[in-house]
Amino acid sequence: METIYGNLQGLKASHLKQLQKLYHQRLPGDRITTPEFAQRLAAISTDVNQPVCAYINRRGQVIRLGVGTPRQTQIPPMELPRYGAERLSGIRCIATQLKSEPPNEAALTAMALQRLDALVLLNITGSGFEKRGGGATGYVKEIYLAHLVPHPEASWTVSPPMSLDVLTDQDLLELVEGLEADFEQKFIAREVEGDRDRVLVVSLKTDDTNTQRYEDGIAEIARLVETAGGEVLQTVKQKRSRPHPQTVVGEGKVQEIALVAQTIGANLIVFDRDLSPSQIRNLEIQIGIRVVDRTEVILDIFAQRAQSGAGKLQVELAQLEYMMPRLTGRGQAMSRLGGGIGTRGPGETKLETERRSIQRRISHLQQQVNQLQAHRSRLRQQRQHREVPSLAIVGYTNAGKSTLLNILTNAEVYTADQLFATLDPTTRRLKIADAVTGEPRSILLTDTVGFIHELPPSLMDAFRATLEEVTEADALLHVVDLSHPAWHSQVRSVMTILSEMPITPGPALIVFNKIDQAKGEALESAREEFPQAVFISASKHLGLETLRQRVAQLIEYAVSPN
Repeated sequence: METIYGNLQGLKASHLKQLQKLYHQRLPGDRITTPEFAQRLAAISTDVNQPVCAYINRRGQVIRLGVGTPRQTQIPPMELPRYGAERLSGIRCIATQLKSEPPNEAALTAMALQRLDALVLLNITGSGFEKRGGGATGYVKEIYLAHLVPHPEASWTVSPPMSLDVLTDQDLLELVEGLEADFEQKFIAREVEGDRDRVLVVSLKTDDTNTQRYEDGIAEIARLVETAGGEVLQTVKQKRSRPHPQTVVGEGKVQEIALVAQTIGANLIVFDRDLSPSQIRNLEIQIGIRVVDRTEVILDIFAQRAQSGAGKLQVELAQLEYMMPRLTGRGQAMSRLGGGIGTRGPGETKLETERRSIQRRISHLQQQVNQLQAHRSRLRQQRQHREVPSLAIVGYTNAGKSTLLNILTNAEVYTADQLFATLDPTTRRLKIADAVTGEPRSILLTDTVGFIHELPPSLMDAFRATLEEVTEADALLHVVDLSHPAWHSQVRSVMTILSEMPITPGPALIVFNKIDQAKGEALESAREEFPQAVFISASKHLGLETLRQRVAQLIEYAVSPN
């Protein structure tokens, strides 16, 4: 179909017909353009008094014609060939310009976003004539040739003004083959190992976010990406009074993100906030690269970490509930099986089925979670019947909860310096001296899933069976990583989540962990603000005896009839 793109307002039918005829032109495969084609394009542009752009593939076929600048007529990213960072798109743009000046930033950015083989800018004279026997001439004044370069200092290069004869003598294939060889060499030099995602993080600071929380959020999303198996190549930041309803960031910043992603070879864009389904679709259309939000990264980590049947069940439910409204626009067949962050887990194949089938699966999983909830409730009742007090360890992810459980009970729960290293609750028996009689007594100590700032609602719902271990425990140990620079906000986040539980949890004892790694000011501040807290280092076995005594007092207080 001979569609003419761009601004067609005010164009006559004869103008459109002239443009459509250009679709039938065939240029030599080894030439950037021919004098005849360039003069013809310039003549039409002079006639309509507007810039005109022709997009040509390496076979010399005109594949797109538009009225307007390269920025206004550019090919949408989703319609471009899917090549890697080491390849060009195989398309060149021949554009006219009414003013006699080099290509501007907008035109060069459009070239970079489309990874064009070359951008040729024809500055036109404003006059010319038709030769006897047909053919236009005298319309082209001077020409600029621009193309991408694989250098860190600059994204592109622009030639000095040249004549049409000089341009048409240049070998296109020699130019693009040389460029692609250079791009490939650079790409191989920076290629990350294996199949890790190459991630560009996007962070937005709004008026309701303080600077410290904003910086902590950037550090946290980077840790989340690394935990999920990606590598953060760069972070793009923007300040706005509030998020843009369609694209979160502004239009200019979307263009910048697309350009940076092209330049650094990113294959995934991660936002440090939750996005709506329409925002994700809009961003993917404009950037041409897969976009995921913070919740999707967390879900991906959970999909990798879940070991037990119960954990996998709850992860699948959370993934399906999250993906349900986001099925539209996920590629030609809602395909999410390409691998990488946001595509793993038990629910991935379900996303290829119809919405109704997914809804049935969600209902089935919810029934199973309810059964799991009932089963755990019976186990808790049995423990309560035996009058064994229970203590749940809660805290921000990576605070050292599992390490503390292992040290106190000789358990062998997996531990690592990672976010969400363990998901499944683990209960072990701990012997302590009774706070009143001094006699040995047993309590049950349960390690729970780590909390995180703004825990996604889908996870709160799906993990309600796990989180009930928190609400049903007689008391809580709130473990805090004192070595983390954002420990204050982490304490507040955990307390906020606990306050939103359907059942009010029991009394809590704050335990500041990793004091061997904490700064002196942090230790002093914590002692002043939380005088009743216990200060330990689980990995170094510091303060554990004091902790046992305080746990005994906490249990005595929690189970006391008064």
